[in-house]
Parts: sequence; structure tokens; C-alpha cells
Amino acid sequence: MLRAKEFCERFGLKRPILLAPMAGACPASLSIAVANDGGMGAAGVLMMTSSQIDAWVKEFRQSSDGKFQLNNWIPAAPVKRNPEEEAKVRTFLESWGPPVPAEAGNTTLPNFKEQCEAMLRAKPAAISSIMGLYSADFVQLMKKEGISWFATVTTVEEAKLAEAAGADVILAQGFEAGGHRGSFHPGDAESRAVGLISLVPSIVDAVRIPVVAAGGIADPRQIAAALLLGASAVQIGTGFLRTPEAKTPQVYTDAIGKTAPENTRVTRAFSGRAGRSIATDFVRAASAPDAPSPAPYPVQRGLTAPMKALGQKIGDIHRMQAWAGQSAALAEAAPAGEVLTRLWDATRKILQDGSKL
Repeated sequence: MLRAKEFCERFGLKRPILLAPMAGACPASLSIAVANDGGMGAAGVLMMTSSQIDAWVKEFRQSSDGKFQLNNWIPAAPVKRNPEEEAKVRTFLESWGPPVPAEAGNTTLPNFKEQCEAMLRAKPAAISSIMGLYSADFVQLMKKEGISWFATVTTVEEAKLAEAAGADVILAQGFEAGGHRGSFHPGDAESRAVGLISLVPSIVDAVRIPVVAAGGIADPRQIAAALLLGASAVQIGTGFLRTPEAKTPQVYTDAIGKTAPENTRVTRAFSGRAGRSIATDFVRAASAPDAPSPAPYPVQRGLTAPMKALGQKIGDIHRMQAWAGQSAALAEAAPAGEVLTRLWDATRKILQDGSKL
């Protein structure tokens, strides 16, 4: 509780609960609700242009004076294209959706430099990283603006590298987390998979900066456990996707509420990088022995775009990108502020008097 209190005081929070910066699933309305109830809002800006980042920040600040973080992926080296293998993927995907043009894999990501400038311009409480570390020059610019750097890591080794590079807080992402694995190297996402109950205390012992537990947290018992393991706060993503402020499609919301831990799966089928999804029919088919290997990121993201768009249009969860953590079924379908309040009040009761839920 002392660690949590110190973390809240340092970052201007009332509750040590952070919204996970889920790219494409963090409308300003959700962050506003979380921040107005004392948590920290978030936006994953991966697919946002600088002007879209500006607009998100403007919308947030029109309705909240609370805190938020902005998150971005560290760019990876250009990938080597393989037209023959991509053709196999397109043929496979066409059995799940409309025809996939050959040029669909020519995905162009927003300008990273301009995104970084927009994040600095916004002056959030924190800028967070995933898939690697920001450059020393950008870290210096963050410090100059009084912005804290929250670094997402998946191993003790990555945590040490982040601290040495100047990170202010470590976001320890367990293998239970929904969405993309934050490993610095794509090949490590599955081969170096560590669960949160092992990861948090190991990182706490290895670094001197605060650690935030992330991955598979959607319940007061899990928050209490994370704090007992040494975390100063927790970060929750899937646990907020059933709130009305998240604006999650109803079919996706319903699926989250019915997904047992064993019915999620780490897959590269949606984007080319490993992420945890509901084990939909498509995810299962894409992992079959006779299925083609996914193209690398971001090529696979472009190739699956027609199928995902169709899924959204017709409300078919089996054709949608349905990221979810292993605690998905614990997510509550209620207003985000109410969810946040109940989570923290119940956590405090567990830690203060040993109450069981």
C-alpha cells in the first residue's frame, strides 16, 4: 500500500490503476472516464498520425484534467518481402473474407518522428514504449519537458536495459496479456514467455525504479497479488474493454465475457507479430499445420485488413481482430469509473483486512 501511495503521489493519481494503451481500442472517452475516477488514461498511437494524436489529446483535455500516457512502438528494421509466400497467405485469407490485392501488404505506417513530436507537444504525464527502447536523444527531450518514460518489458534482461537507458518506470508485461507481446526482439515473444507471478518480483529485485504489473489483471485479487509481489501499480487493458466508454463492438464485448483463460491463444496471424487473441475459428485455422506462415509485420497487418474490415461490418467475431488477455472473462460490463472504483476499493479491503471475495 505504501508503494502504491507513493506512486500515486508522484504521478498525480488517486488510484494506482493505469489503462493499458491499446492501439485502436483507446478512444478518448475511455481515458476520460478512467482519469476522472483517479486512474491514468492512455492512448496507443501506433496507427495515429500526428494530427490524430493532437485531436485525441484535445478531446481528452476538454473533459478531464486527469493524467494520461501516450504509447508508441519502437520501429523495427525493414522486413524482407517474399511475394510467393505472401501469395499463399492471400489465398488463405480469401477463404475468410474478400479478395486480398497483392498491394495490400504494402502497409505504410505513420511517420514515427512526427508522432514523437506530437507526443512531446501533448506533454502527457508519461510517454511509454513497447517493442524496444527510445533513442537517447528522445529520452533527453522527454526529460527536458518533464515527461516520465514508462518502458514496457517482458523479461528481466529487458528491464535492466530500460533502466540503464533512463526509464522512470518499468511496465512488466506478463505472458497473460492480451494484444501484442512487447518483446524487444520479435523472435523472443514466444520463446521467452514469462508469466506475471514470476516476472514481477524478479524485475522488482533487479531494478531500483517503480514497477507496474501488466497482463491478465481484471480482478481485485489479481491487483492485490501484484502489489504483494512488489508492483507499485497495475495496468489493465482487456478488463476495461466491456465498458461502454471503450466503444467495443457488441459481438467482441460478448465474446470477452465468455472467454476462459485456455480459450485465448498467442498468434501472429493478424499482424505478423505475436499477440494474444481470443481463439476464434480464424486463429485456430491459421495455426493449423497446413496453414501458411504469416508474413512479417507490418505486411501481415495489411494483408488481413480486408478480412478484419468485413468482420467489423457484419459483426463476425471469427473475422475480427479480437485481442484478449487470459483474464478476459473477469472483465466487467459496467461504466469504466464504476469498474475502477470497485476494483480499487475491493483491493484495499483485501490488503487491509485479508477479506476474501
